[in-house]
Amino acid sequence: MTTLHRRLIAAVAVLSIGLLAACGSDDPAQPTAAHGAGVMASTLRLGYFSNFTHAPALVGVKEGIFEEHLGDSKLETTTFNAGPEAVEALFSGAIDASFIGPSPTINAFAQSNGEAVRVVSGAASGGAFLVVRKGIDTPADLVGKTLATPQLGNTQDVALRYWLKEQGFQTTEHGGGDVEIMPMSNGDTPNAFASGGIDGGWLPEPWASRLVREGGAHVLVDEADLWPDARFVTTQLVVSTSFLEENPALVRELIAGEHAAIGFIEADRQRAQAVVNQAIDELTGKPVDPALLAAAWENIEFTADPVASSLLEGAKHAEAVGLLDPVQLDGLYDLELLNAVLRESGEEEVSAG
Repeated sequence: MTTLHRRLIAAVAVLSIGLLAACGSDDPAQPTAAHGAGVMASTLRLGYFSNFTHAPALVGVKEGIFEEHLGDSKLETTTFNAGPEAVEALFSGAIDASFIGPSPTINAFAQSNGEAVRVVSGAASGGAFLVVRKGIDTPADLVGKTLATPQLGNTQDVALRYWLKEQGFQTTEHGGGDVEIMPMSNGDTPNAFASGGIDGGWLPEPWASRLVREGGAHVLVDEADLWPDARFVTTQLVVSTSFLEENPALVRELIAGEHAAIGFIEADRQRAQAVVNQAIDELTGKPVDPALLAAAWENIEFTADPVASSLLEGAKHAEAVGLLDPVQLDGLYDLELLNAVLRESGEEEVSAG
């Protein structure tokens, strides 16, 4: 076969592929026209936290589920302690995607004028409580008390401040007002509670359950009771907008891998808990007590649904307590690839509103 003959055959093949693409595809697993066919980048750089509310990420990495779905593309991972670190890494181009909480997501979208990130999937819903020491049985008992949150302006911090506002209490960013709010690392809350430095906190799991089990605290508010259908986003998957636009096929496989990891969690909860705890141990050197992990696990729903309505309402709450300037969130969600994965699995699509 001559070189010219080979070139002609190749040209016909390319033309045939182009014609097939122009005709579209009925396969819901493929990226749709809005994203194009996409390419598979050689590497996907993924961020997540060593926190059990990031269980789909921990399981996906530890069990090799993401790598299986990414095929020839390499997976590089980075762990973070808090949302702002992950946002900074996304902004700088150090990572392409990250599991992250709703408040840092809103801040990232607002700071970049709606350009830097897109939410492409959920990860976890629920699992946050206001836990307090004995003798605090009503909201009125909180006057003059000190409560912890993980970080100023984070998801639980906004939830506490908004709830206190609804009760008629004044708070300030610097700890003043009717109820003092003291942001601190989740890992510091047990000792602070035991020493009397705080009287409780609005905390995510497993820290809320730890104060109850080890510190004698009790639940004053289950945040799930404040939301329709008791569902609110805790963790979601965000992707750099530029990476999504350039590599939709790879992002689709990342989402499919997360979906498979959630299936792993649902199929065998005990095994999933063991995998998550082993991953946390390897990342931090501090495994969670298995009984505590099992108790806290009951308060979390691992789901690909980002529960978008709760994020949108949460943004309004942050505005109401003065921690967020009014922000337009149109365009934050891009759930096209997720819904393609869900359709392929015979599951219902999810909404961006």
